[in-house]
Amino acid sequence: MPELKTLSGKEIIGILLSFGFEMVSQRGSHVKLRRITLDGAKQTLTIPNHRELDKGTCRAIYRQALRYIPENELKPHFYFE
Repeated sequence: MPELKTLSGKEIIGILLSFGFEMVSQRGSHVKLRRITLDGAKQTLTIPNHRELDKGTCRAIYRQALRYIPENELKPHFYFE
């Protein structure tokens, strides 16, 4: 199984922005990202903006993002090939 990359909150936010998400708010170190689909559905993710995220946190964000982004497009950003 490929190894999960160690990412910062800033890197994950950048990845998700490239998929059409926009920053809508921030409370403390947590940034809320949202995109609205063509049918009007809101897709929201909250990302801790820390210097380095734990592997479990990165994995949880990855799983949540898979609800909105196809795995073949998202996986190269989170896992070493």
